[in-house]
Amino acid sequence: MKNKTKIAVLVSGGGTNLQAILDAQKSGVINHGEVVAVISSSPTAYALERAKNHGVEGFVVSKKEVGKENFEAEIIKIIEEKGAELIVLAGFMSILSESFTKKYENRILNVHPSLIPSFCGEGFYGLRVHEAALSYGVKVTGATVHYVNEIADGGKIILQKAVEIKEGDTAEILQKRVMQEAEWKILPQAVELVSKEILNMKESEVL
Repeated sequence: MKNKTKIAVLVSGGGTNLQAILDAQKSGVINHGEVVAVISSSPTAYALERAKNHGVEGFVVSKKEVGKENFEAEIIKIIEEKGAELIVLAGFMSILSESFTKKYENRILNVHPSLIPSFCGEGFYGLRVHEAALSYGVKVTGATVHYVNEIADGGKIILQKAVEIKEGDTAEILQKRVMQEAEWKILPQAVELVSKEILNMKESEVL
């Protein structure tokens, strides 16, 4: 078996983006990376069930249980234990500190449900993003995969995909279309791109 970049996926809810990554791994879209851990901030997240169904080890790190000051330290401990070299935020509802994002610079990916720099930053998450797009009256929205830094949705863009807004769209309908047509496509593609880059860098360091 060839070398693969080890990936930790951070989740908080249903895990549909995690599912897109696991499916892409199975189908060969992600060929240079492998999910080795799913870390959830909630013990009831369905994403943990998805991980289990794919034979991936799941962990729970709850702020309520470990305390706010130990939250990131506990996540880091799992990342290091599993040897993960790439971190993917897939519906992870906690903002990571600057010290965390600096520690894993250019190693954390996030998918955001708009075409950054539109409708992004603090307070823009979930349905709020789509509500803002509809109330503004834009004709095209989409999704963006970007590196995570200390600024909310402020890291370098890796991939974007546009999605048309249709007459009669509600925030819920639009959210579903953006997921199906953009998020679930570009997130696995970006994971593959960065996984390959990480492997190439490691190989060039060995030479």
